[in-house]
Amino acid sequence: MAEILPFKGWRYNQELSKNLDSLTAPLFDVVSERQRQLLYENPLNSIHISVPSGDNPALKAKATLERWKKDGVITQDLIPGIYVYYQYFRVPGEHNERCRKGFIAQIKAYDWEEKKILRHENTIVSAVGDRMDLLRETLFQSSPTHGLYEDSENQLERFMDAAMESPLYEVEDYQGVREVVAVIQDADVIRKFLEVLGSKKVILADGHHRLQSAISFRKENHDSSEEEWTASDFHMMYLTNAKGNHIQILPTHRLFYGLELSEEGFLQKVEDWFEVKAFGDPEELEHYAFHTQGKFGLVFKESCFLIELKPEKFELLNQNKAEPVRKLDLAILHDALFDRVLGIPLEDQRKSPKIAYERNFTRCLSEVRSGRASFAVIARELEMEQVLEVCNSGEVMPQKSTYFYPKALGGLVMASIDQEEFNFDYGAFFRKT
Repeated sequence: MAEILPFKGWRYNQELSKNLDSLTAPLFDVVSERQRQLLYENPLNSIHISVPSGDNPALKAKATLERWKKDGVITQDLIPGIYVYYQYFRVPGEHNERCRKGFIAQIKAYDWEEKKILRHENTIVSAVGDRMDLLRETLFQSSPTHGLYEDSENQLERFMDAAMESPLYEVEDYQGVREVVAVIQDADVIRKFLEVLGSKKVILADGHHRLQSAISFRKENHDSSEEEWTASDFHMMYLTNAKGNHIQILPTHRLFYGLELSEEGFLQKVEDWFEVKAFGDPEELEHYAFHTQGKFGLVFKESCFLIELKPEKFELLNQNKAEPVRKLDLAILHDALFDRVLGIPLEDQRKSPKIAYERNFTRCLSEVRSGRASFAVIARELEMEQVLEVCNSGEVMPQKSTYFYPKALGGLVMASIDQEEFNFDYGAFFRKT
């Protein structure tokens, strides 16, 4: 099953780590333009590696990384480790603090067809190309993807809790999440992690574009020499237990730009597929309980509606998809509204400039009310069991179907796939001492 290894993490030096909150950054696909500009003001923030600015951004990131290594801004741990990573957070409207427990390791970037890492979403082509360019130039990963494994016995939690008694550092991030990192370098304990994950499949929760880039990079650079472990084969991942852990999924809404129909003409076409009912206040949609399958909020500049798929239309949608996908609200939405009503084929939707994905409800309303977006579709969140069902079916959901919260943070621990920096006698973690 999944082959993982410890790794020699790159981290900010001891002095800089005292102010680590000013050096970390959101993931490349969730950082807003305003956040980027603020983070760029700090010349040592990790965003200069993860989302470099200007012309030739990948080459710029490479030059920055080389300078940081030379100047000791970041240093590499001498011994590989498993980096324990706990995220303490609150869900809006709740007072109790939750803790999502996991660890960061490097995992082999398996082809999807090998069914060792299961994906649940399609990727957007342009985003994959951007990540691939960066990986080629830097041979570096500044943030982990997020994978789930299923272990109802929680075999690894006691080792992680023990490591957390002596954390490396603790920061509060841009989400208001308390991030705590520790490291395990004991070979016997690490062997347990390798054994447990070695019997599991991993479900990719977040980071489809970065992992797709790692898979493509592995194919380009796979070294068939005598080396037992090759750097280009591996990828840094944050792994959390889907059983008995605080896994929170938030909805991702849809924005549509450049509607060529009038609002009245568009609604007439929508009524061929959906029941349409006027809704008073769009502000209330943020907390609306969409109990019924295929039900959404539809927000225009000066009006708002609830739309619900007509039951007799369900059998016409996604006929070539597995049942777990067909039942998904977003699969219904992308086929019925964007394909059947607006005429954008499912495959073209992945690269369509007219469709945007937005988690922030307030930002959705702002885009529509300003006139920049033609309308917004407000959706409900998926349940964890739905994600597992889709992954096990071998199918994928529409892109941007899930928003696992909280997001992992960039710059806490970083990994190199430069062979010289990767090299170690990893066999020591498989031999009993």
